[in-house]
This record gives sequence, C-alpha cells and structure tokens, in this order.
Amino acid sequence: MTDALRAEILSLARSHFAARQTPSFVPGETYIPPSGKVMDAEDCAHLIDASLDMWLTAGRYADRFERELADVFGRRHSRLTVSGSAANLLAFATLTSPKHRERRLRPGDEVITVAAGFPTTVAPIVQHVCVPVFVDVDLETHNVDVDLLEAAITPKTRAVMIAHSLGNPFDVVRVAEICRRNDLWLVGDCCDAFGATIAGQGVGTFGDLSTLSFYPAHHITTGEGGAVLMDRGPLAKIAESFRDWGRDCYCKPGTDNTCGNRFGWKLGHLPHGYDHKYTYSHIGYNLKLSDMQAALGVSQLTKLSHFIVRRRENFLGLERRLKERGLDDIFHLPVATPGSEPSWFGYLLTVRDGVGIERNALVARLEQKRVGTRLLFAGNLTRQPAFRDVDYRVHGTLQQTDKIMCDSFWIGVWPGITEPMLDYMADMLLTVTRELREA
Repeated sequence: MTDALRAEILSLARSHFAARQTPSFVPGETYIPPSGKVMDAEDCAHLIDASLDMWLTAGRYADRFERELADVFGRRHSRLTVSGSAANLLAFATLTSPKHRERRLRPGDEVITVAAGFPTTVAPIVQHVCVPVFVDVDLETHNVDVDLLEAAITPKTRAVMIAHSLGNPFDVVRVAEICRRNDLWLVGDCCDAFGATIAGQGVGTFGDLSTLSFYPAHHITTGEGGAVLMDRGPLAKIAESFRDWGRDCYCKPGTDNTCGNRFGWKLGHLPHGYDHKYTYSHIGYNLKLSDMQAALGVSQLTKLSHFIVRRRENFLGLERRLKERGLDDIFHLPVATPGSEPSWFGYLLTVRDGVGIERNALVARLEQKRVGTRLLFAGNLTRQPAFRDVDYRVHGTLQQTDKIMCDSFWIGVWPGITEPMLDYMADMLLTVTRELREA
C-alpha cells in the first residue's frame, strides 16, 4: 500500500467520523449515563491506521503506547494487557514469582485491602490463595482508614493492595511509608484515578506496582485494555513473562533471538540448548493487547489532560449546584483527601442518617428521570455471594463499608457531561428527594 493511498483512507475515515451527528440533549428524554467515552476523528484514524497493517497482535503501536504511557504516568516501565482486571491479576502474580526468593508471596500470606470497592482489586489475592484482610473506610473520601490499615498488620502480612476510590486518592504517602517500614509490597489500583495526585506526585508513582484500566468508562479508552506500571526492570520482565504465556524469552512478537543465545540456555531440567522461545519460567497467561487497541490508546493519551480538567470542572460544577439547592443537608458530599488533587471518576453521594430517604427508591426514581446512577461497585465484598467460602479476615468492623453498601450511589462527571446536564441532574436530585420525604 502506498503512503498516498494510506493517507487518503485515513482522511476519509476522519471525514466519515466528523460527519456523525451527536443528538442534542433533551431534559427528561436524553439519558445521562454515569460514565462514558469521548472519541474524535483522530481516534478513528489511528484505529484504521493500525488495521491497515494487518498486524493483529502487539506491534508498533503497542511499543509506542507502553513508552508514552510510562512517561505520562511518571514510571519507568509499563506493560499493556487486556483489561484493568487483568492488570491487577498481572501485578499480583508478579509478586508471586520465585525470582523474588524470600519476598515471594505465597499461599496463606495476608494482604491488606478494603471491602468497599470493585471485586477484581481483591480477586487476585483470593486466586493466589492468599488471605485478604479487610479494613474499613471513611465516609467522606470513601477511602481506606489508614490508622486501621496500620493496626491490621501482623507477622503474616506481606502486601497492601488497594484502589484509589472513584478518582480520589487514598493517603498513599502515608501508606507507602507504612509499607516501607514493614517491608510490605504495595500495589496501587489506579484504574479510576488516572491523573490524580497527592503531595504533588502522581498516585501511581508510589509503591512497587500500579494498575490502569482503559475500559470505555475510564479516563482514556482502548475499548478493552489495561496496563501495569513499575520502575524496576526486573518487575517489568516478570510481569511481561506472566502476561506472555509465562515464557522466559522476552523477544517481541515476530522477533527471534533478541538475547543472542536462543539455543544456548540451560534452564530447569531441560536439555542444554532447548529453544528459549519455548522455555517457561512462570505459570502464565496470554493477556496481550492488540495493536489496534494500542493505536486507539496512543490517540486517546494526547487528550488525557483535557479529559482530567473536564472531570474536575464537572465535579466542582455539580458540587456548587447541590450546595445551592441545600442537598448537602441530605447527602454526605465527597471530600478530596487532604493534600490531593483527585481525577474524579464519579460523584459519590451518601444519604445521611435520619433524613427519611431510602437509597434504592432514590436511584430508581432518578433512573426513571433519565439520570444514570451506579453503586460503589460491590458495596461490601464480604457480603457478596462469591465471597461466601473465601478465607478472609476483617480487622475491626466494616461499619462505614456497610453504610456505603446501603446508602451510597454515584452519578457522572465524565467529560461528555455538559452544563445543561449538570443543571438537570441537580434539579432532579432536589425533586426526587422532596418527593420521597413528602411521601
């Protein structure tokens, strides 16, 4: 294919996308989703450019996306994978490698986390037969209570794995210091918090490993996709091995003999010279991203700063509208963790005790009025059916977690939400709360 023909195809793709019409917002008719993606003609062109190569696995765009992602995030290495959940799985699996020797995570080791969140932050702990230790959260930041986290440490504790809730950082400065003093691994799930900072530092730059999601609901999207980020080269190599079938070889797809010793290795009980491309050092997976998805990520990454600004603007705009309507007397409004600048994923509202409103009735009426809502994911993981037979420990109580499970929900602040939508959302919250209190 000539360069001129490729350029013509991409120009037509941009024109085709630009010709698409976005329906106007009609209050009460147009549904306002709590999350969503924002795409443009350049995203379309990148996707088609990669498809024209017909290189269906990871390729030139994947290499570029990994480099640029690590640079933007503030880490030395990144490894792409198929989802944020897979990123959590890879990050945790990386810590179980025999290459860590005495620091290797093993079955029965305890890992401190929270129950108020998404299940796949905790699932890898269970899947590797370690023991989740749940501690409570606070009601305003909906993040881990760090005092409880520190008190939950025992001689069996080997790691901490927690998410920054809805883009609001947990106090990772203090948590990282606790982990350092106690020789604990730290994995930060940043899937909802791309771009958030605390103490002037990106949330994902603390600790050993960080994870991201590129699902359409998140800050940037590749459709499906995620990444693990780290600073240490050995961690990057181990994560890549688990992602790529568990192989010991680190050649890129379509490349042979990067090490210059493909038939000269002697590993395990294999015969000397066994093909390094088929030598496996971990019990791994195949969790690689396609180059078409990576191409979309490269394009989306250029708009990340704008997306983060829009999320913050929408958060502040919604907060102002709710306070003007006196709704802060009805709900606990979200509060940024001290010293942080969140990259908000959603706007969490928790019904105050004694106001005479039942959360389920409230969200049902909001949905009827075309305002999309979501709960804080699993609510309390220990009450989920999947955890019925899981070996876990609770330090203290999960009183605030249960409060969130019963009384919290969130609405959208994603970049596609406009000022008229914010007005309508605030008006409907006021209308619905009045209706329920007067019923």
